[in-house]
Formats: sequence, structure tokens, C-alpha cells
Amino acid sequence: MAFAARRAALGFTQETLAERLGMERSAVVRWESGKSAPQPWVRRKIAAALAITLDELAVLLSQPAVPMLRRGAVEQSDLVHAGIPALRRVLDAYDLPEDGPTRGIAELERAVADVVTSRLQSNYGALATLIPALLSELMRAFTTSSGAERVAVARLLVQAYRAADAIADKYGYYDLSARIIGLMEWAARAAEDDLLIATAAYVRAETFFANGDLQTGRRMLERAATRVEHEASAQAAAVYGALHMRAAVTAARAGLAASARDHLAEASRCAFQVDEGVYFGTAFGPASVRIHQVSLAVELGDAGTALQSAAGWSPPISLPAERRSHFHVDLGRAHHQAGRHDRALDEFIAARTTAPEHIQAHPQVREVIHHMHQSSPASSALRDFSRWMTQPASTG
Repeated sequence: MAFAARRAALGFTQETLAERLGMERSAVVRWESGKSAPQPWVRRKIAAALAITLDELAVLLSQPAVPMLRRGAVEQSDLVHAGIPALRRVLDAYDLPEDGPTRGIAELERAVADVVTSRLQSNYGALATLIPALLSELMRAFTTSSGAERVAVARLLVQAYRAADAIADKYGYYDLSARIIGLMEWAARAAEDDLLIATAAYVRAETFFANGDLQTGRRMLERAATRVEHEASAQAAAVYGALHMRAAVTAARAGLAASARDHLAEASRCAFQVDEGVYFGTAFGPASVRIHQVSLAVELGDAGTALQSAAGWSPPISLPAERRSHFHVDLGRAHHQAGRHDRALDEFIAARTTAPEHIQAHPQVREVIHHMHQSSPASSALRDFSRWMTQPASTG
């Protein structure tokens, strides 16, 4: 992988990398074209930005430059699968991190903020590239710190583990996801924060979606919600509401319509007490609840209510890409339930435009596309979309 490929894999443009380094874009262009090499004093900053060692940077800079194309979802999927072995090794040795440099809290906070943003925007290839080294570094910081600093690092670990889980869960590594969620719960307890512990329960629901034990998953979420003092702060209200929002989906998938609606009503009550935003890594607020209204109706097989809930509305651009793509996926599923296959495909294409990596690995989209192929002659647009979804990506 040449220098430019590493930059692109981490989600940097030439402009954003130059901005991170405090330099002009022309400098990055010269390095990538091989016309010049970075000075020794700036190499350390470059290596830190690209999450590599100085020796690895030297190797990248020595490789011939090649024309860079925008990476598609399949190429990012390859990055994810290629990164899974490294992630497994880091998790196996979570309490025995390798020796290496450890940045200060402020720099670690920025690094974790970057991976949280990548998760919320469904940039899974970038996550797979960044997460193993970051988790190892965070564990070094955790094992060598104490007191308030140790608690602060534990809080960062919770979010980093959640980012790692996004890779494992979205790409079907469910055994790995379960291990990561266990470590996330451990880090939340070490952080001594009840809201982080509740957030870990929100993520743990993925385990029950995967194994089909929806009743147990719903009870777990309900129990977690009862432990949140939701009137204490806006953050507490958002965490409490998010737990009910997810419990609503869990109940709907189990066919428990009344329970699902009760949970969503409780989530809605909390949503209008807070601003739409990201709380402990989870998007919550009025727009998020409205998206879940559509999802709930689809899960219950009520296409009419789903379409009515979505009529004349679209998610604000300020919402994370993954959450916005969920809206288009569920609206597409509703159109499919109503027999409007062209409209369903239009929504899936909108979802792909919003968060391609999320959609390329989305099992419900795959299921609907397969059914559309079976039920009627495929249009050229449907064939193109199917080819995009089924392009081979290596698994490991």
C-alpha cells in the first residue's frame, strides 16, 4: 500500500491531511507523486496521523505512486475482512498490550472522536485500519494510569470497543461481536459511569438480534432502562429513551405490537425533552424516534403506517449517515411490502448514496433484493444494484 492509499483508507483527503499536519495541500501532493519527501521533523506528525510507525511510513513513501480512485464499498469491505485477524489478536491480549508509544489524554480523546465519527458515518474500512492499534494504545494507557486518568481512559475504551463492535456486527463476525461487547461492559464498569453501563446494554441488544432470542433481549433492555435516573439530566433522558427505542424494535421483531408501541411512546416522550444529538455514541432525539416509527411499522408488517409516518419527511442532514440510511432502508422495505418495487429500489439507492458500506453489508436489503429478483423480471437498475451488492469480498 502506497502513501496515498494509506491516506485514503483512513478517510483523509489531501486537503484534510494537510490541515491535520498544519501544512499546505501542495506538500502532500509532492509526497504522493514522489517529487519530494517530508522533512524528518514532520515525519513524526505524519506517522501519528496515519497511525503507523516511522519505519512503516518510510516503506510507504518508498513505494511507487499510483493513480488513486475513490474506494467503493466492496474495497472497504476487503479492508474490514483483512483487518479482522489483527483485531482478534488485540482482543485476545486485551490485558497484555504490546509495548509502544502512548499519547496523552487529549490526543487519545481526539483519536477516539475520529473513530466514533467513522462509526456513525459507516466508514468501516477506516475503522478496521485504525481500531486495532488504538485499542492496544488505550489499554497501555489504562494499565499504566490510576485515579481520574484511569477512569478517563476507561471512558475512551468504551467508545473504542463500540467502534470495533460495529465492524464485527455489521460484517457477521457475531462471536467476535459478543466478545467485544463483554469488554465494553467491563470498560463501562471501570469508568464508574451508570450511563455508560446503560449504553453497553443498548449495544448488547445486537447479540439477541443475532441469536433470535428477542424476548430475552427486550427484558435486558427494560432492566437497563429501570436503572437509569432519566430525569437527572438531558444525557440521562437520552440514554433512557434510546434503550426504549431499541426495546421497541426488539418487541416488534418478536411480534409484540402493543409492547413495541408502549416502548416507542416512552422513547418519544423523552425525545422531546432533549435536542437531537449523539449521546454516549448513540443518536437520539425527535428525528431518531420518527425514523424508528417507520422501522416499527415495517417490523410489524404494517406498510401503510410506515409510509404514512414517512410521508413528506426526510431525515435532517445533521443526523449521522448510518441513522439516515436506516430510514431509507426501512422506507424501501415498506414500499416492497406494499408491492412498489421500483420505489423500494429508489430508497435502497438513496440509502447506498448515504452510507454505502452500511448498505453493502445489510442483510435485510439483500433479502428484499433477492425477493424482487424472484418475483418479477429484473430491470437494468435492479441488476446493477444486485451486482454492486454481490461483488466478491474476501472473508476471514
